[in-house]
Amino acid sequence: MNTRNLPAVALIGRVLLSTLFLISGFGKLAAPAATKAYIASAGLPLPDLAYIVAVIVEVGFGLALLVGYRSRIVATVMALFTLAAAFGFHAHFNDLNQQIHFLKNFAIAGGLLQIAALGAGAWTIDGLLARRSTSH
Repeated sequence: MNTRNLPAVALIGRVLLSTLFLISGFGKLAAPAATKAYIASAGLPLPDLAYIVAVIVEVGFGLALLVGYRSRIVATVMALFTLAAAFGFHAHFNDLNQQIHFLKNFAIAGGLLQIAALGAGAWTIDGLLARRSTSH
């Protein structure tokens, strides 16, 4: 791959990952009672707090990932959240559909950990701030 394309590829990757979280988070905002009931039905404690955390991570951190702000920290938190969701909601391994969702969450966490390890690319707020600090 031509290295000139790396910023565009990194942006596309961030858009694809963040879209999943943003759509899910806005869905939670649109149906808080149903979301809290689903959290409770999974047997997780403190559904109100879990709901707030989910919205913050999915919407707030999803937007931060999209624009590339504090990307490494954001991606790390989102990876941990995604792994927790896998174990909290998809660890029913006798159900093939749940196995697929569990593994999908692991793959998403893997993509997020790539961002945590390598950064989110040049076309980010992080990149802009880094360029400004080196130019002064």
